[in-house]
This record gives sequence, structure tokens and C-alpha cells, in this order.
Amino acid sequence: MQQSHTTNTASETIGRKNNMRKANEIRPVKIKRKFTNKSAGSVLYQCGETIVLCTAEVDNNLPPWMREEQKGWITAEYNMIPSSTSPRKRRDRSGKVDGRTTEIQRLIGRSLRAVADLEALGPRQINVDCDVLQADGGTRTASITGAFIAMIDAIQSIKKDLPDPKNYPLRDSLAAISVGIVDGKPTLDLDYEGDYAASVDMNVVMTGRGKFVELQGTGEEDVFSEEELASLIKLAKKGIKELTGVQQKSLGRIWPF
Repeated sequence: MQQSHTTNTASETIGRKNNMRKANEIRPVKIKRKFTNKSAGSVLYQCGETIVLCTAEVDNNLPPWMREEQKGWITAEYNMIPSSTSPRKRRDRSGKVDGRTTEIQRLIGRSLRAVADLEALGPRQINVDCDVLQADGGTRTASITGAFIAMIDAIQSIKKDLPDPKNYPLRDSLAAISVGIVDGKPTLDLDYEGDYAASVDMNVVMTGRGKFVELQGTGEEDVFSEEELASLIKLAKKGIKELTGVQQKSLGRIWPF
């Protein structure tokens, strides 16, 4: 199953890739569920030229520190394969993970847990893996958006085994997107070129009902005003709403919200 999505709202065109995308447009999104047959949830998620493989697997064994708990857990790992960037990225070896990778996988895990009802999940763990196959900006936000779809497919595979099948273990949907100020303009969904040129950039994680999970904003080469912050958040909300619609179309009848 594959879903494509592009917005066509009027705005000033800026000189970015992806067919001169407008400043308030998200990149074209393609989603292919059940991309592999070894995981309960498997999604090939593409936004523009960024491609991430997101998988979710159910493990009936909890981490040792949770063995006495009657609730579940959700954890995530993130990595970029060597050929996802140019120049080639070296593989992580002997359990060594760089700081950026650690930060991103923690962000993915806590974002997924933020919308979960761990008691309703029961004493089991969902392991989410996000592997970047091709990077062109926004890999962490693409990972969160794709991982949420994979997680729903994984939950669907154990729905009859939940403590209460009528009590769904997710409270809301989840998506993430980047925004920034590029050439003085608030800009949605930064690719690598936009991210490199941005004087301010921000990653926004939100629920489908419009609640914030996390904001990561930085003035890379400049400060930013309260008005600029408000404009970036407004753009992010627009992008999240569109991504939520894409997720819903991709999941079809098993969309739980």
C-alpha cells in the first residue's frame, strides 16, 4: 500500500529542491506499509528525498528493571546506514553510539510513549527501529511520523491479547515536522538545503489533536522574536495536520482515532 501527499497552497516560492516547493508546503510524502515481512509493523517512509525504514516488533519480555510492573514499555533505536549520506557515514561498532544518534533515539522513544497508555498495553515491550536509508534533512521527524504508523500495525497484531481489547493503548496520534527561518522567511519542512541555510530551526512533535509533545528550537546564527516563534509554531501545526491526514489514509480502517 502506498500513499502520496502534496500540498498546493498559495505562498511565496523559495529556491528549494522538490519542484520549487513553497515556504508553507510539506515535502511530498510516500508511505509503504508492510515493507518487510519479519516485523509486526514495517513502514518505508519517504518525505522528499529523505527515506527511513521504520519497524516495530512486540516483545513479551519486559526490560529487567520493569519485570515487576504490570504495564508495558516502548523503546526506540535510530541509525543512519553508511550510504545514507555523502560522504559515507561510518558504522557504529562495538556498541558505540554517537551523541546525535543517542539524542534522536531517545526523542523517538519518549515521543511514542507520550501518546501511549502503557497500562493498556500490558506487560510487554514494543521495540521500534528507525533506519535512515537516505538523508536529506528531517530524518528525526520522518522517523517519528513513520514509527507511529509501524507501531499501530504492531499493536494491531496483538489487539486480541491486550488486557482489555476495548481499551486501546494509544491516546492520540503522533507526527513531527521541522520548521525554520530561511532567508528571513518562516519555512515548513526543511530539507538539507533549507536546514543548512536556516538562521533558526525547530523540530516540533505534536499529537493529532494539536497538543505539543516536544519543541526543539535553536537560533543557529541569529536570535528570534516571540512573533517569529509564533509564526513557526503556526506553520508546524499546519504541517502536522497534513501529516496526520496522510497517516490516517495510509492506515485506513485500522486508524484508531
